[in-house]
Amino acid sequence: MDPVDPEEATARAEPIVAAIPADTRLGAVHLTVADLDRSVGYYEREIGLVVREREVGRAALGAGGEDLLVLVEEPGAKPADGFSGLYHFALLVPHRADLARWLAHAAREQVRLVGVSDHFVSEALYLRDPDHHGIEIYADRPRELWEGQVSQRMTSLPLDTEDLVSILDDSTSASFDGLPQDTVMGHVHLRVSEIAATVAFYGDALGFGLMAQLGAQAAFLSAGGYHHHLGANAWESAGAGQAPAGYASLRHATVVLPSVDTRDALVERAGGAADKVDGAPVIRDPSGNRLALATA
Repeated sequence: MDPVDPEEATARAEPIVAAIPADTRLGAVHLTVADLDRSVGYYEREIGLVVREREVGRAALGAGGEDLLVLVEEPGAKPADGFSGLYHFALLVPHRADLARWLAHAAREQVRLVGVSDHFVSEALYLRDPDHHGIEIYADRPRELWEGQVSQRMTSLPLDTEDLVSILDDSTSASFDGLPQDTVMGHVHLRVSEIAATVAFYGDALGFGLMAQLGAQAAFLSAGGYHHHLGANAWESAGAGQAPAGYASLRHATVVLPSVDTRDALVERAGGAADKVDGAPVIRDPSGNRLALATA
């Protein structure tokens, strides 16, 4: 049985005012995979991404104007279950009808889902890729329904999939030509070794707002009052470090900041950069998860 997603529990916390710029967002997620051809095929056929660039051992995929996912091959890499790292990355589609079309596609093509949830703030579908990397595809509910009430409203109920697909004229023949071009990386959910240290790092040090917390189990943080840009849980990874070499794991997620000045300030608050990737400084959270800090 697949583990319960921490988002599938009612969250309670008092939001704090975030110091990080409100227009901070997430960018591409970089993953190690065991078999690049297998992974590219999965993300093209099942998920609906397109290859934007490919070279030996590496592929960048997206839906429109920028990379959403970068895959790097390490032949024979094993799933990194139980370590700190990626729990899931979440692709946000622009409209509820886009989510309905994707679900109709999944039903026709027998794409395996591991969960379907109504979080009140959003409607979400969950999958795992061939390397056990978690994936969420979701659509937000109107912001005015949950603005300023995330800790009270964000929960998990069974998703009414019949109601979702009922907005289509005919779910059995609804066209699906891939994810919409306006699909973005809505949030990234991490496995961490400890919640308190994670909240102190992302909230107190970096300035993300704490939107909801499930005690010592999970926390959800954001910029600009969004329900969450970053999720973290210790359900499977309490006390665990990063996976060693030879595992299919998170290489890094990307946080996109509005300016070089705000990026540099964030690096300083994080205690300095661990290294750089493609010119962007990389910071590490207390569980060793890497974040590249890019600028818009």
